[in-house]
Amino acid sequence: MEHRFHKVAVIGAGAWGTALALTASCNGGEVVLWTYLEKEAAAIRESRLSLTPVPGARPLPPQVCVTSDWGAVVGADLVLVVVPSVAMRSVAKNLAAVGLAPDALVITCSKGIEKDSNLLMSEILSSCVERPVGALSGPNHAEDIVLGLPSLTLIGFENIEHANAVQRRLSTDFLRIYTTTDVVGMQMGGAIKNVYALAGGICAGLGLGDNARAALATRALAEMTRMGLARGGRMETFMGLSGMGDLVVTCYSEHSRNLTAGRLIAKGVPAMECQQRIGQVVEGIPNTLSTYQLARKLGVRTPLTDAMYDIIYNGKAAHVALRELMSRDLREETVTD
Repeated sequence: MEHRFHKVAVIGAGAWGTALALTASCNGGEVVLWTYLEKEAAAIRESRLSLTPVPGARPLPPQVCVTSDWGAVVGADLVLVVVPSVAMRSVAKNLAAVGLAPDALVITCSKGIEKDSNLLMSEILSSCVERPVGALSGPNHAEDIVLGLPSLTLIGFENIEHANAVQRRLSTDFLRIYTTTDVVGMQMGGAIKNVYALAGGICAGLGLGDNARAALATRALAEMTRMGLARGGRMETFMGLSGMGDLVVTCYSEHSRNLTAGRLIAKGVPAMECQQRIGQVVEGIPNTLSTYQLARKLGVRTPLTDAMYDIIYNGKAAHVALRELMSRDLREETVTD
C-alpha cells in the first residue's frame, strides 16, 4: 500500500529548514515549521521568509504554519529534523515525547557526527524516537532552493519503500530526489565534507591557487571514502550526491559558511571567533573534532583531518600544517588504504 503523507513537520527554522518547509509546501498538504524561539517564529510568520533572507526568494505560502509550540507537531507523519548537529540529541528527546502518527517517518537533514559517542544523526534519532529514521543529504544550499534553482538531493532509508515514498512527496520541479539504502554512507559524506570545506577556505584565504584547491578536493574525497567504508558505507555513495557532490559545492560555493570560516582562519582568526563573526553555526568546527575522534577509533589514515584538528584545536598555524602535509613521505595514489 502506498505511503501517503498528510502532515509534514520541519523541526528547525534556519535557512535550510525554511527552504525545506517551502519545498514541502509545493505539493500541498499541511506543513508545520517549528523553531525553538517564539520571537523567531513571529518574525518568520510576518515576513514569510528565512531570518537570513535571499533577494528574490519565494515566500512561505499561507499553509505553512510557523510556530514554537511542540503541540503543533502532534500527528505529523513525516518529520524533517533540521537542527545543528550539536543540538540533535536534545531535540530528539523532545520529539520522542510528541505524539507523532503511528506510521510516521523521521528524517535527519542535519550533517554531523556526535562528539565522543561517534554516532551519526540518524543513530541519535533512532535511539530516542520509535519510528523508522532516514537521512536527506546532498549538494543543497538553501539559497538556491528558495530561488527555485535546479537542485538534486538524496534520501536514504534502510527500507527502500520508505525512501521512495519520501521521494514522491518532496520532489518538485526544482528539486529532483534520488534514493538509497546506504544511510550510513550518505551521512558520512555529508558530515565529513564540512572539515574539508574549512580546509578549502584556508586554501582560498592563503591564495594557494586553483591547483591546490583541486588537489585538496580530490584527496579529501579519497580520505572521506576511506572513513566511510570503514564505518560501513558503500563505495558508490561517495562518488554520488552526498559524497563528491556535497564536497564540491561546500568547498567552492560562496554560500558555504565553512568556506567563509576557513578564509578567516587563514588570516589568523581563531576558529571559535570565526563562528561568532559569521553569526551562524559553522558545522565544520565541531565536525573536525568528532571526525578526528572517529578516525582514531576506526584506525583510518586521515592526514587532512589531522591537519585541520591541529589548526582548530591545537592552534597550529595554517602555513605550518600545509608545509607538513606537503613534506610527508611520498606514496602511491590510492583511496582505500
